[in-house]
Amino acid sequence: MSRLRLLAALAPLVPLGLATKAYAGPGEAFVTGSLGGVLYVAFWVLALLLLFPRLPPGRVAAGVFLATCALEVAQLWRPAFLERLRGTFLGEMLLGRTFSPGDFPAYAAGALLGWALARALQRRPKPR
Repeated sequence: MSRLRLLAALAPLVPLGLATKAYAGPGEAFVTGSLGGVLYVAFWVLALLLLFPRLPPGRVAAGVFLATCALEVAQLWRPAFLERLRGTFLGEMLLGRTFSPGDFPAYAAGALLGWALARALQRRPKPR
């Protein structure tokens, strides 16, 4: 898989994902609550494939889905050191702040999106 193509696919995911946190408008609850999770998981699928391009995209997507689900459940654990970390911008973006079972479908959609993007990037263009 071409690392350049992966970088090109990753580039818009970061600003789009961050924009979902500041969005105010139609569908705001969906955009801020779910779309960010979709983009977050898709980002990590592609980022891991950038680092480890020989890994099968399906396994990476499944692993990222399971890891993000574990992070979601871990939000129920509230020791002081994690609360301090979650209180920072980066900590909140990476670890989240509050548990929501409604995030799991968004994580599944993000894993599917990341897998589909990776599969599309794997295909070689047909010669003309």
